[in-house]
Amino acid sequence: MSENTQELLYGPLHEWHVAHGAKMAEFGGWLMPLQYDGGGVVAEHTAVRTAVGLFDVSHLGKAEIRGPGAREFANRCLSNDLFRIAPGSAQYTLALTPEGTVIDDLIAYLRGDGDVFLIPNAANTAAVVAALVEARDAEGSAPETKDLEIRDLHRDFAVFAVQGPASAAVMEALGLPQPAQYMSFVDAVAVIGGAELPLTVCRTGYTGEHGYEIVPRWADAPAVWEALAAEVGRAGGKAAGLGARDTLRTEMGYALHGHELSTAISPLEAGVGWAVGWKKEGFWGRDALVAQKAAGAPRKSVGLLATERGVPRAGAAVLDGAGAVVGTTTSGTFSPTLGNGVALALVAPSVALGDTLALDIRGRRLGVTVVKPPFVQVNAKD
Repeated sequence: MSENTQELLYGPLHEWHVAHGAKMAEFGGWLMPLQYDGGGVVAEHTAVRTAVGLFDVSHLGKAEIRGPGAREFANRCLSNDLFRIAPGSAQYTLALTPEGTVIDDLIAYLRGDGDVFLIPNAANTAAVVAALVEARDAEGSAPETKDLEIRDLHRDFAVFAVQGPASAAVMEALGLPQPAQYMSFVDAVAVIGGAELPLTVCRTGYTGEHGYEIVPRWADAPAVWEALAAEVGRAGGKAAGLGARDTLRTEMGYALHGHELSTAISPLEAGVGWAVGWKKEGFWGRDALVAQKAAGAPRKSVGLLATERGVPRAGAAVLDGAGAVVGTTTSGTFSPTLGNGVALALVAPSVALGDTLALDIRGRRLGVTVVKPPFVQVNAKD
């Protein structure tokens, strides 16, 4: 956490988090809850896996592309193919550099051919919006492209995640919509505290569990959160901080920008080549990425399961049996579900599933086995 928290941005629920004993930490320039009193990360993690957890992720960015041809324009910029989905669906996609590495990973909500709503990572929102604006202004041949409205809406909306086996019951109890299909969303008006509040609900999440992400207006966030928090408590769940969010996503092997994804790592190396529309004629970084695919990526992402007592951390050297460095961990944690250390790593292509390796943890070797994530078996698509 920064020593001068006055320079950090606060979300719409900062006072609620502090009042409820949250330990606050810096995430992408925002002061957000890491964990709460009452059990901490392990208890919050377990609540999500066994009942339900509620996350405030309002630090995530929000942006919008509106106007005739918005979908087509976004499709020429971002990696995935927006024409694979229909309005009312969301899509995981990437903004790439010309070198084919990752500026950011984000979710695109397709409302229609003229309306694409984006949720990038907190620290990268301005960069993504700036790149979109630059691409729009550079396309002088298409008058409709020049007229596209591209807006940074970072502080116009909040984002909450309700995740876990009891998440549907929480939504039903509050009369909130429950989109039937994974990665589908609904724009609706919820009646909360007697007030009609517009919001968006999407069947998405970052935990591997059945869940929903709710996007209310920034001003309505406290009322929506209070209603959700009360119902989550009645369902045997907890408010959860970003510490549990990280352990949950690591158990699933989900990539995190700044760890598995960065401007030094390509989608092929990170194992998210499935989020690339390879048949599209163009998108940012396409030529470099196609060339890397043809030549073979110089690294690949794998899971590492500790075979000894110890907790892997990011940045540890991965060693083969001869002690040679064959990679580096990108994420590492203690898995509360498994009661074991787990890690994600970028390693040489020669590393194979089942290989016995070791991590250099401050001069101590920790034995690990190469596995294919996820480390735990749950299914968010159920």
